[in-house]
Amino acid sequence: MKSEIKYIELKTGGHSGPAWIGLVSYSKSGRTVYFNGKAFQRIGSARVRGNFYDIESMEEYWISGVKKDLTDRHQFGTGKILVEERIVADYLKQINMEFLDKSKFEIGTVIQEIPAERINALENQTIEQDADALMENKRFNNPSEFSDAELEYFIEYYKDSSINSRYLKGRKFSRNKMNELIFEKNKRATKIIS
Repeated sequence: MKSEIKYIELKTGGHSGPAWIGLVSYSKSGRTVYFNGKAFQRIGSARVRGNFYDIESMEEYWISGVKKDLTDRHQFGTGKILVEERIVADYLKQINMEFLDKSKFEIGTVIQEIPAERINALENQTIEQDADALMENKRFNNPSEFSDAELEYFIEYYKDSSINSRYLKGRKFSRNKMNELIFEKNKRATKIIS
């Protein structure tokens, strides 16, 4: 699993939420980011404050590379940034500093569990329980905005619709949507292999 040092800040509620410099891990597809026992996915164009959301709580987070000039937190934000204890030496090397400014940073620990199984179970359960809500809220999303489980669900949905739809126009639409989703699935598989 690929890992790298990132800046993570809770954006739900404003610019002064808790913030970390920590080691994040990525899923095989690279679409899910794991940190502090949580799983995040990119929000896309519908974001309000953050660029990722916590899959379980739906809170918005800002996740980005660390800045060498220490301007990670928004200019109007306040509060110390917690630097994960196990990466302090690597972080200092990355920002070309010898020590952390105690007025801006504190050193601490985070949950190192990668909740991949829990998140996969949650996503699969959500699809099974909330199929109608999923259809209503997501069926017109761009294929790249779907989780892997949602992608599978909609491929099957449009496959069935392309065969059983009452009208030719509906069958053509469903076949085209299905092909778009299959293309996205194959594109992700290619990224995993390379």
